[in-house]
Amino acid sequence: MLGATGTIGLATVAALVARGHDVVCLVRDQPDRHPTLPAGAILRRGDVTDPVSLVRDGFAGERFDAIVSCLASRTGTPQTAWAIDHRAHVDALAAGRQAGVGQMVLLSAICVQKPLLAFQQAKLAFEADLIDSGLIYSIVRPTAFFKSLSGQINRLKSGKPFLVFGDGTLTACKPISDADLAEYLADCVTDPSLHNRILPIGGPGPAITPRQQGEHLFRLLNRPPRFRRVPVGMLDTIIAVLDGLGRVVPRLKDKAELARIGRYYATESMLVLDPATGRYDADQTPGTGHDTLFDHYSRLVRGEVPDNRGDHAIF
Repeated sequence: MLGATGTIGLATVAALVARGHDVVCLVRDQPDRHPTLPAGAILRRGDVTDPVSLVRDGFAGERFDAIVSCLASRTGTPQTAWAIDHRAHVDALAAGRQAGVGQMVLLSAICVQKPLLAFQQAKLAFEADLIDSGLIYSIVRPTAFFKSLSGQINRLKSGKPFLVFGDGTLTACKPISDADLAEYLADCVTDPSLHNRILPIGGPGPAITPRQQGEHLFRLLNRPPRFRRVPVGMLDTIIAVLDGLGRVVPRLKDKAELARIGRYYATESMLVLDPATGRYDADQTPGTGHDTLFDHYSRLVRGEVPDNRGDHAIF
């Protein structure tokens, strides 16, 4: 198991252990971090970006049936994307084949359908490598995660408006919870109908726009809805400025890429893209599970679940 200590990774480890699998998790060797894995999982420390460590510390001379990867670059900037989303996976695949692995379940992203960004291109490159590898594969492309759509609750609690790009209906998604996605990933290990397929997947229910998200949060907080429209053109200006400054200050190139990532998510729906029409189609986007985003919002507002956004904390 790669990427075991992220929220989706932890949920996936728990789902695999609950089904009786023997799960070995390779996590970064950091002295100041003491990850807690679900009971029954085995923790091994190493470096996924080091092919030697993958073989020595991860597979450790043992035989394995499958690799499940929830590993992803944290920022999506070009250098980290190609190092993690592509190179680390290529090395893990090679090490796994030496260890007898015949199957890989890969957590990818639905946004690779329209690859305008470095991290999407890196993910697609490894998807192609995996398909060509001869291994049984399941490439899972989830829609939006609950944690990435939960960043404005504290803003609203403090009396601020809900921020939307355009009128708040430019995009839509079918969000999926960590637990439901974890069960789906675990299904991919044993369900032949999910093998050798690219699998877009969302949560249950209809697609939801940002405006609908805001309206529901205001109802939960018993406050009149207040929205502030942010023009997409503002992001274009920021990107242009950062690109220009990046020619002089190289570190600003990554800032420009982060701005491009923000613009992408502000203008592209996280749904299946119909190749015939070039449009996103909620009806063609499969759903699974039981958890809804609005149920998650209710639990957050009541303080029943923590706000574990990590790198998704924008607001």
